[in-house]
Amino acid sequence: MSAAKPPALPPGILLYQMAIGHYVSRALDLAARLGVADLLAAGPQSATALAAKTATDAGALRRVLRLLASVGVFREEEDGDFGLTPLGDLLRSDAPGSARASVMLFAGISIQDSWKELEYCVRTGQPAFRKHSPDADAFSFMDPEAEKNFDAAMATFAPATSAAMAAAYDFSQFGTLMDVGGGNGAILIGLLGANPKLRGIVFDRAGAAERAREKLAEAGLSARCQVAAGDFFREVPAGADAYLMKHVIHDWNDEQATTILRNCRRVMQPGAKLLIAEGVYPPHIDQSLESRGAAANDVNMLVVAGGRQRSEEEFRALYRGAGFELTKIVPTLARLCVIEGVPR
Repeated sequence: MSAAKPPALPPGILLYQMAIGHYVSRALDLAARLGVADLLAAGPQSATALAAKTATDAGALRRVLRLLASVGVFREEEDGDFGLTPLGDLLRSDAPGSARASVMLFAGISIQDSWKELEYCVRTGQPAFRKHSPDADAFSFMDPEAEKNFDAAMATFAPATSAAMAAAYDFSQFGTLMDVGGGNGAILIGLLGANPKLRGIVFDRAGAAERAREKLAEAGLSARCQVAAGDFFREVPAGADAYLMKHVIHDWNDEQATTILRNCRRVMQPGAKLLIAEGVYPPHIDQSLESRGAAANDVNMLVVAGGRQRSEEEFRALYRGAGFELTKIVPTLARLCVIEGVPR
């Protein structure tokens, strides 16, 4: 006999639960920044012990930890100590597939502050930072530590994402693949691992390029992968058979995205291909996880960066405007598609 389903919550309570979602996200960010999960890696500890190690108030910290225990991030023991759950284990900085950097990025103060300006964004169609800095872009405000965390956050799901991309799309057809805006090289490392004859180039800002060199060296791939630093709004290096951009174009509006794509088009040889790896906005929004993810990411791009998620038709128009023809869209198991284009 199957277990009885819990009673449905009244609509007002459901809306209340939605309204207080930021309680948990802010608590998650704090726990990540304090390194609580790292401190609990060896076993449960009391709030008093954790407070001494994090320079916090024991009573206040206990209250935050209990909030996170209520959603399964930590576990409150019978004696009042706190321990890790499988979910909370992913907040450890050294955990395989660690989500700590991603939590600190998306639940952190910078993005939270941007969302305070949602009304401004909706009234003007501009990202939040334009309210006070009309000539800036979303990355102008990042200090080196924020840049490092951003790259780490973008690489959170890189092993699974690159495996899904390699399984769905044939990268072995290329001799050299350039990852434009490739961050610390995590995606390209995965694709090179899945395609032993493929060579690579990571192209990004100077700080990211240096971190990519370190990651490639750690992976033993320095001989197969070059690193180049620069600004893709000015130029993109030549010399690749395919130009990949994973979760890059959605950061920018159509004019900016077209500039990046045209810079790729300018240096591409006949037969080269453009590959954008992003989610494709569904034609109709329902209550599925796919729809929720697409809609949430789309509004976040409006608020934080000034970019957008795009539908198939919007990608086709973007490609045409930059001198490409969209040839196919290949879904993957990683909730993104490889969107292939060729020069017109």
